[in-house]
Amino acid sequence: MAKKFRAAVIGGSGYGGAELIRRLLIHPEVSLERVASVDFVGESLSAAHPNLEGLTPLKFENLAPEKAAEGMDVVLLGLPHKIAATKVPEILKTGTRIVDLSGDFRLKDARSYERYYGQKHPSAELLEQFVYGLPELNREKIRTAKYVASPGCFATTIELGLLPLAKAGLLAGAREVAGITGSSGAGVIPTATTHHPTRSVNLRTYKPLEHQHIPEIAETLTQAGAKNLQLRFVPISAPLARGIFATAFAHIDGDVTRDRLAVAFAETYHQEPFVRVPNKRLPEVAAVSGSNFVEVGFALADETDQDGRRTVACFSVTDNLIKGGAGQAIQSMNLMLGLDERLTLEDPGSWP
Repeated sequence: MAKKFRAAVIGGSGYGGAELIRRLLIHPEVSLERVASVDFVGESLSAAHPNLEGLTPLKFENLAPEKAAEGMDVVLLGLPHKIAATKVPEILKTGTRIVDLSGDFRLKDARSYERYYGQKHPSAELLEQFVYGLPELNREKIRTAKYVASPGCFATTIELGLLPLAKAGLLAGAREVAGITGSSGAGVIPTATTHHPTRSVNLRTYKPLEHQHIPEIAETLTQAGAKNLQLRFVPISAPLARGIFATAFAHIDGDVTRDRLAVAFAETYHQEPFVRVPNKRLPEVAAVSGSNFVEVGFALADETDQDGRRTVACFSVTDNLIKGGAGQAIQSMNLMLGLDERLTLEDPGSWP
């Protein structure tokens, strides 16, 4: 039976591309027609992704993005930051829908892009045309969008941890976040700081207080209700292959109770198919690894500070390649195509 929609993946040889391809190959309504890449050209997809051995006759093709997009209902871009922005204008000419996994169209402020990505945006006039692809905040906008900028992995995790506070009017001013991430977020090609012999026995920070996801998180939480938000974010690389664990600290009025916070989390996520608030434990990475699920939770200090405020620590965990990457892109694609957003994404991963 023919599937209803046709899709192409552009930039399919990396870890994120592997997850896009895997989900699309089992999709009941979307047919994966092309995978474009400058690597492994002419080889089967299993040359880069051994788990796909024998599952598809598709091969990697060295196609210009606009050629890969021709005749497609949707294109999923797995291209690196700074490169995607130069390719999107050509893809737009084909009229197809776009889900971009790079950071190039997540920000509305071109000045923030220049500061955090180190160059002027080559297609700044297109920023307003992209909808930020966080379904838990922008679901209805995504449904009617032609172009979606899929959120970053750290951004997704931190935003979902703090979204209940933002919506409840409890998030304002300077806030501190530490995020621990697995090595797959650094991509396929090893570097001196991501190579396994070093990474597997080490913890180290990188880009402290200047990570490129900072303005993305601030824009999103401000949209949700945060006031005068200033994010102080320290990312940490950990000896994990997959997963992000974020801890965000907020200082709230001393009369805010645990029950009020619990209500805020429950009201924000009670109808969300991929966000879980565990009842008898706090979030943990192994519980979501290999899945599109998110876990969130919080701890509230018993004592108030000298200024009468109380500290709340918000915890959130994701699989950086799925809900923090390809899975969320598929979720947005489903919404854009008028499909059930859960398609191909409900598997719970594995334990441990």
